[in-house]
Amino acid sequence: MDPFDDLLRGVCADGAVLDLTRLSPARAHRLGKGDAMTLCVPLRGAGSVADRPLRLGDTAVVRGPEEFEATGDMTLLVGRCRFRGETQHRLLRVLPRVAVVPEDRDFAALRDYMADEVSRPGPGRQIVIDRMLDWLLVCTLRAWFDGPDARPPGWYRALSDDVAGPALRALHRAPERPWTLRALAAEAGVSRTTLAKRFTETVGEAPLAYLTGWRMTLAADLLAERPEATVASIARRVGYADPFGFSAAFKRVRGLSPSEHRSAVRNGSGAAPGGDYSWNQTVLPEPGT
Repeated sequence: MDPFDDLLRGVCADGAVLDLTRLSPARAHRLGKGDAMTLCVPLRGAGSVADRPLRLGDTAVVRGPEEFEATGDMTLLVGRCRFRGETQHRLLRVLPRVAVVPEDRDFAALRDYMADEVSRPGPGRQIVIDRMLDWLLVCTLRAWFDGPDARPPGWYRALSDDVAGPALRALHRAPERPWTLRALAAEAGVSRTTLAKRFTETVGEAPLAYLTGWRMTLAADLLAERPEATVASIARRVGYADPFGFSAAFKRVRGLSPSEHRSAVRNGSGAAPGGDYSWNQTVLPEPGT
């Protein structure tokens, strides 16, 4: 288990909309309509979104609404994804407005199948569409993170580090454990000083500060998804024996108490304004800058 696994595990389209859109160069077309994320797959022709070219064989993940312009008659498979919980925040904070991934293998058969499924009525159609979009979106995101245009967050680079990487995986494997700097250093096979320095340099924050942010992200999802769970039980799930200490940490990180966050989600106002998602938003400068 590592941060990238956890990020992608939360990518689960819920009631996604998959459309075949036919475009002409006569006017710009608005994509997104306020959705958290839109997946665009050209089936015929070419165009551009936010000045990024999009050709047959490419896949684009568009963050929020954007203008799309066709350079000729074009058919575009558009998947409008809506996500629950903290997933949209985790993704939106690390993605650019438009992430374009060129095709590195032949997915023509899959594109044809998805296009056919759009117009095929029958039981289970929505589940099929959701799962197809899940798969294609996860593959596209993974390819983009490894591509030349990506500016990944610090934790993604740290995964390949022989000191910070083992500690990161340990935190995500068992965030509820009573981690200390000594215990994390043992996971990496180094001294506490070495771990603290390397982790902070690569991830962008100290190990235990990262752990707190990740625990609060998990807690925010649990508060939203399990209305029957008590604050004390959620505190234990994320490594806090004392619910009062958990509540204080949650409010410090997220800006609202656990109960206030749960009420905000229930009322449709979403996560806490100004909430700290620092576990996944730290982007380090390119080497040499």
